[in-house]
Amino acid sequence: MSEQTVIVGFGPVAARLVDELLPAVRSGQVRLTVVGEENEAAYNRVLVADLGVGRTTADALALADAAALAGDGVDVRLGTRVRRVDRARQLVILTDGSTVHYDRLVFATGSRPVIPNLTGINPDPTSPVLPAGVTALRDLRDAGVLRQAVAGGKRVVVLGGGVLGLETALAAAEEGATVTVVHNGPHPLGRNIDRGGGAVLAAGLRRCGVRVAGNARSTGVEHKAPDGGFSALLLDDGSAIDGDLLVLSCGVRPRTELAEGCGLSTQTGILVDHRLRAHHEPHIFAIGDCAEVRCPDPDCTDCRNAKGPSGLVGPGWRQAEWLAEYLGLLAAGLVEDAEALPALPPEQAGVVVLKARGMNMAVAGDNSADPWDDEALSAGAVNGRPRLQIAQWADPEHGRYVKMTTRGGVLAGLVSVGMPRTAAELVGLFERGAELPADRSLLLRLDGPDQLPVTADPQGTVCRCAGVSGAVIQDAVAGGCATVPEVSKATRAGTGCGGCHDDIRGLIEKHFQAVPAA
Repeated sequence: MSEQTVIVGFGPVAARLVDELLPAVRSGQVRLTVVGEENEAAYNRVLVADLGVGRTTADALALADAAALAGDGVDVRLGTRVRRVDRARQLVILTDGSTVHYDRLVFATGSRPVIPNLTGINPDPTSPVLPAGVTALRDLRDAGVLRQAVAGGKRVVVLGGGVLGLETALAAAEEGATVTVVHNGPHPLGRNIDRGGGAVLAAGLRRCGVRVAGNARSTGVEHKAPDGGFSALLLDDGSAIDGDLLVLSCGVRPRTELAEGCGLSTQTGILVDHRLRAHHEPHIFAIGDCAEVRCPDPDCTDCRNAKGPSGLVGPGWRQAEWLAEYLGLLAAGLVEDAEALPALPPEQAGVVVLKARGMNMAVAGDNSADPWDDEALSAGAVNGRPRLQIAQWADPEHGRYVKMTTRGGVLAGLVSVGMPRTAAELVGLFERGAELPADRSLLLRLDGPDQLPVTADPQGTVCRCAGVSGAVIQDAVAGGCATVPEVSKATRAGTGCGGCHDDIRGLIEKHFQAVPAA
C-alpha cells in the first residue's frame, strides 16, 4: 500500500523535494500531490530581479515542468490555494472545495515579502494591496513591472538596503534606469556589515550610478502619476524622493498561517525537530523558509542558540534532500532504518555575498567589533578561550576594504568589499574553520596587480547553494557541458542565487583553452 504525501507550496525548495521523491513515485511507493498557489510551476525566485532587467528569461528560471511531472504520476495542482488542514482526518481542504487525504504532509509555503506600514499602502500581511507603480518584486508578474520601467529608462526607487535590494538597484542602474536606494541606518546592509565596510559599500554603489539615501525613514507613498500610480516616497523629515516605480525590498516573513490555523507550534517559523517533523505531530513536516529547526528538548545544545529560518535557498535544498530520503524509507515500510538515519546536521553560519558588475562583497559571522574596542574583543574570553583579534585594511579611494575577526587564528567574522580574490579565500577559510596565516597581509596580496588570473578551486565548493564542488563541475564540462545552463542542468550548480556563474564560466573556459603547441 503506497503512502499519500502532500506538499503545500511549489517553490524552489518544494521542487527539490519533488525531484528527490520521483524514484519512489515511479516505483509506486509514494503517491504525491503538490499544491501551488501560482499558475506557474516552481521557478528560481532569487533571480526574479535578473528577469526584471532583461538579463534572463522565464524559461531559464524554471525549476520544474508540470506536464513532465504529471507524466511521472505526480498530481500537480497549480493556481490553487489551501483553505485549511484538518489534522484529525488528515485532510487538506482546498479553496475549490476539493479535499486531498495525506499520510505525510509537508509545508513548503516559503515566505512572503514584508510590506512596510506606509500611508497609501494596505499593510495587511496576508493580502496586501499594492497600488500601481509599487511592487515587492517577488514573482514573474512583478518582474514584468520592473522590466517595463527599466526598458523605459524610468526612475526606480528601491526601499530597503538588503542584498536583494542592492542587486536589483545595481542591475537596474546598469540597464538604464535612474535608481535610488532608500534605507534606514547610516549605511546599507546595516544588520550584516560593520561601519567601515558599509561606508565603502555605499561609496561603491554611488560609483556604479546608484543614488543612496541613508538614515531615511519613509512614512508614505504619493500617488500623483498620470495613471494614479506611485509618484514619490515620502520621508519623515518632510522631503520626498520622486520616482516612477517603487520596489519594496524590506525583507521576508515565513508563511505560517496555515500551520497556525491547524494548531501547530510556531515562533518565527513552523517549529520542527531535527527530523523536520512538526512538534508533537509525526505526520507533518516543514522545510525551507517556513521551517524553524528548534526541537522540543530544552537541553538540546544545538537548539539553545538556534535562529529562525535562514531565508537562503541552500539550507532549504539540503532539508528537501534529507527529508526525501527519510520519507522514502517510511513509505517503504523501513521505519527502523528511517529512525536510524542521521539527523540533518545544523547549518553553518551564512555568508552574505553581493556579486554585481562593478561590485563585489562578502560578509560573514561577527564583524561588529573595532580593532581597539577592548571590551568587545575580550567578551567571551573565559576558561582559556582566546580573545578576539582584528586585522583591518581600508582603501576608500579605490573602493577596497577588508576586515578579519579571528579567535585563536580562526575566522569568527569577515568583511570584504572590492577584493574578490581575497573574499573568495576568506569565505573558504571561514566555511572550513581553517586557521589564517600569521601574516594576514598575504591574503590582501591575492588582489594585487602581480597575481595571475585565477579560477575556482576544484577542491572547494563553487556553488554554496547546491553544495557543488569545482571537481563535479569539471567532470560535467569534461562530459560535454559547454555553457553555464548545461552545467546547471547536469549538476544543479548555479541554480540558486547565481553568484557562482562567473566561477562556473571560468572553469568552462579553462577546460576549453587551446592546448599550447609542442
